[in-house]
Parts: sequence; structure tokens; C-alpha cells
Amino acid sequence: MSSTGIDKETTGGGGLAEIEKRPAHVENSADLDENAKLSDFKTGAIDAENEELKMGVLQAVRLYPMASFWAFVMSTTIIMESYCVFLMGAFVAMPFFQDTYGVLDSEGNPQIEASWQSALQMGGPLGALIGVFLAGPITSKIGYRWATIGGLMVLNAFIFVFYFANSLAVMFVSQLLEGIPWGIFIANAPAYCSEITPIPLRAPATQMLQMFWAIGAIIVGGVCYVYEKKLDHSSYRVPIALQWMFPTPLAILLWIAPESPWWLVRKGRLEEAAKSVRRLGSSKVVSSPEESVAMMRRVIELEKTDKEPNLIELWKGTDLYRTLIVCGVYAAQNLTGNLIANQAVYFFRQAGMDSNTAFALGLITSALQTIFVMLSWFLTTYLGRRTIYVWGSLINVGFLVALGIAGSVPETKSSQLAMASLGLIVSVGFTLGPAPASWVIIGETSAIRLRPLTTGVGRGAYYIVNIPCIFLATYMLNPLGVDLGGRCGYVWGATGFVCFLAAYFYLPEMKGRSYREIDILFKRKVPARKWKETVVDINDDE
Repeated sequence: MSSTGIDKETTGGGGLAEIEKRPAHVENSADLDENAKLSDFKTGAIDAENEELKMGVLQAVRLYPMASFWAFVMSTTIIMESYCVFLMGAFVAMPFFQDTYGVLDSEGNPQIEASWQSALQMGGPLGALIGVFLAGPITSKIGYRWATIGGLMVLNAFIFVFYFANSLAVMFVSQLLEGIPWGIFIANAPAYCSEITPIPLRAPATQMLQMFWAIGAIIVGGVCYVYEKKLDHSSYRVPIALQWMFPTPLAILLWIAPESPWWLVRKGRLEEAAKSVRRLGSSKVVSSPEESVAMMRRVIELEKTDKEPNLIELWKGTDLYRTLIVCGVYAAQNLTGNLIANQAVYFFRQAGMDSNTAFALGLITSALQTIFVMLSWFLTTYLGRRTIYVWGSLINVGFLVALGIAGSVPETKSSQLAMASLGLIVSVGFTLGPAPASWVIIGETSAIRLRPLTTGVGRGAYYIVNIPCIFLATYMLNPLGVDLGGRCGYVWGATGFVCFLAAYFYLPEMKGRSYREIDILFKRKVPARKWKETVVDINDDE
């Protein structure tokens, strides 16, 4: 990487005339004034940024249709983690699975032991914890496309281990192995989606991840609703085998997808970056690809470093604050009732529903989550990320406390229905506010050159919190554990309130901000609650 922050790699052929006469770096640049270099392409950069800032959402979709499509494709990779997470949650509530691998509780009913139930559900996150730390360095080196394609091919192989597993121990190992490529998908998807779309589309593009998480749950719910009645091994082996329908088609699509132009610019491959911009936009795009590339170069110039991105940088200076925001938002997903959503079917069973009704309610919950994520596109786009995240978290805390109250009264049919209803509301409400907004925040917060590393470390924080929370959630619900039932709402309500307070004081509003503005506001150390009213001049570079 040169002193401008752009790697010394080839820029391609003789096209891109405007950029070729304004080199990304000069071999003997010690005497060259940095401001003079920046001004060489600043006019084009300003024009491109102004154009994005004045776009509406519908106009951005018309001008960048393929950016929307490729964000859709990359977001689809999240289905595979969602599918398997909800699959394990469904298996522990499945009668034949319980008969095959469970033990009898005090009432003579088969139950998967709490320790094994926790292990099966934390195997994937444990593997993903490994995957997210591999994702950053790999993606920084070879790009989003090839890192994700490699993960998809590895996942194809690891599904075999799960399919042929004949014990809970082997299932645990299979989940751990499958989790490694999940980590790559979940680290790369929000970063890629936020980089290939213009400013007005960043929120809808990254929020699609939450929608596909819900779609994965719908597929699991539908499949398990059909197969849970079967009293043979097909009841759980067929749902496992259906995982193979995702990786290969997605790998083929990503093979023909454009690489992130931001990643290409950072690597100094300016000609390829311009081609990528052309592929993402339509012929109606007003600004030239060269101006879009100039805008990206301008942001990368602000970093002024000659070092390769590394994990240590995430914990220094203003990047520390940005890393903590990403880690905090990721971790908070486990502490605001999300685990009730992930274990919805099992929660409904413990609330007194029969198996068939519990699976039907789980399917309804997932369908409602998908609808609510779509509604959140409008709320987050027009009201802002901070507003939806902060106040959505507080509302969710209120419902969690109500769930705790419903679980505290004497058990009757009415109290069981109240617990089931509130469990459904918490699961669905989470996907209207905090959940989808968190993906937008994660995609926008990190510095461009550190983005693959930041999203990887942030998701690592998610799994570090997720693993003990899975044990806690399981023991709170399992009859062989502490059997709190709806009273678990008190626990998640308390942790959710702490997350609300942290977000209120430290989460800035990034709605309508270019990456240049975000960089400058972090460097100026503007307090989080003052971001919305702070103006950054279009000519400012620091």
C-alpha cells in the first residue's frame, strides 16, 4: 500500500483516462504535497458525492438496479446460518428426535438434556467464531467474492458430516464445522452490501440480511412442520439434506458478481473498480464511473497510511470507538430477547402448546418477522438508524418485562396463552426495530480499509456473548434446568435495558451521511447525540 492508503497493485489497461492522468500513487512521492495530490481528483469526487446525497430511494434503485440485485444475492448467504440455527431449535422440540436422543424427565416425557441441547445450539456459533476471525484477513487479501465462494464450497462438504451423524456428539462436531463458513458469510455480507450500494440504498440493502434470517426460519418452520409428524429418521435427516439446495447456486451467482469497487480502489485496481461501478449502475447514471472511483479514492486518502490493515488498528484511536460500536450492536442482539426468537418453537412448547401448534406458531412468527423487516426499511430509511434502534430497544424491554409478569402468575390456560402471545410479540417486535437497524449500523460504522476486519471482530463479539447466553437461555426454559418459563423475560429485560442505555449515550446517527462525512465526524470526536445536527462541508477532508 502506498502512502495514500491504496495498495500498489496494477490499475489495469489504458482506459480510465481521467484517473490514469491522476495517478493513485507515485514511486518517488516523498516530496509530493498530499493536498495537491488530493485536489487532482477532488472535483469529480465532490460531484459524485453530491449526486448520491441528493438521490431518493426510488431514484437510487432505478440508477443502480444491479447493485440492488447483487446485494440481494450476497444477503441470501445468511439463510444458511439461520436455517441451521433454527433447525437445531426445532430438533430439540421434535418428538422422534426426543425419543431417539432424549432422556425421561420427572413426568416420564422424553427431553433432550439441557447440556446437550445447549451444546447442539452453541456448536455452530463456536465454529462461526473461528470463521469470523478468518474472514477479515482472507477477505482483505482476496476480496469479498472469492472469500464467500470458498466458504460456500467448504459448507457443501461439512453438510455431509451433519447428514450422516448418528449421535449427538457427531452432530455437535458437524455444527462446529458448518459454523466456520457461516462466520465468513456473516462477516462479509453487511460490508459488501454497504459498499456496492449508493447512500440511499445502504439501509434497505443491509437490512435484507435480517429478512433472509427470517426467511431461513420460515423454510425451517415449513419443513419441520411437515416432517415432525413422521416417526422415523426422515423427520430430521430430510431437513438436514435440504441445506444442500443453497451453496452451489449461490457460488455460481457470486462467481459472476462484481467485486466491491471500494475494495478494488483500496488495492489500487482503479480500472477494475470503474468497471465494477459500471456493472452496478444503469446507463442512466449521471456521474461517470471515474467520478465514483474518485469519490472512493478521496475517502481512502483520508486514512493516509502505508500499512496493511491489521487487527491491532481496530483498538487504537477513533477506530477503537468504531470497533466498540460494531461489537456492542452485534453483542446486544443476544441480550434483547433475540434468543427467544431463535428458540421460538421450544419456547411455545414450554409455554404449554402441543407439538403441532408450537411448530405452527413458530412458522407464523417467522412469516411475521419477514413482513416486519420490510416495514423497517421505511422506518430506518426515513426516521434514522439511531432512532429506530434506541427506542425500538426500549419498547422491546417493556414487552420482555410483561412476559416475565405473565410467567409469574399461577399457571392457567390464560397465562399460557399470554406467555405464548408475548413471546411471539417479542420475537416479531425485535425484527421491526433493533435487529434490522443493527445491520445498517454495522455496515456503515467501520473505516473502509478496516471494514472486513471490523465486521469479523464485531461478529466475533456476537458469538462470544451468544455462546454463554445459549446455555443460559436453555437452562432457563428446560424442565431439566431451572424451568423459568416466561419469567426469563425479567432476565432479558434487564440486559436489554443496559443495551438501551449504552445505545442512547454512544450510538451516533449515520442516516444520509457519506463515508467521508462519517470518517470526519469520528475523527472530530463529535458526541453521538450531536451527529444529526452537525454539518460537514462538502470540501472538508479532515
